[in-house]
Amino acid sequence: MPRVYVSSVINAPAPEVWARVRDFNALPRWHPRIRESRIEDGLPSDKIGCVRDFRLQNGDRLREKLLGLSDYDMFCTYAILESPMPLTDYVATLRITPITDGDRTFAEWSADFECAEDDVDDLVSGIGTNVFQGGFDALKRHFTR
Repeated sequence: MPRVYVSSVINAPAPEVWARVRDFNALPRWHPRIRESRIEDGLPSDKIGCVRDFRLQNGDRLREKLLGLSDYDMFCTYAILESPMPLTDYVATLRITPITDGDRTFAEWSADFECAEDDVDDLVSGIGTNVFQGGFDALKRHFTR
């Protein structure tokens, strides 16, 4: 099972970073690759089991289901239901942890999934660079002091 793991340090307090990313429907407000998003069936965006339907800037459509969310532990876990990527059984977690030395944030984003052996390197690289690191870079720009 391939695994993607990316971590970063953001120069802002963890509660502020969490406030920016915790809304499961807020990707277009902080991730540069996301054009639009909506939660299906009018459910709240923090309800476990809600599904976000969103489009990338290139027009590709994805659907993801919220599997876990904790304000106390500052993480969200979700699964891809539909994607143009050649993968299955994708489950990812975005976690925010306080760094007390300097009141900064340790952010980590990981995913496990299944795919054909020939697709592993491209998927791990693309998700790690474009999705995870791209999101962290956007957060760093937003919180530049």
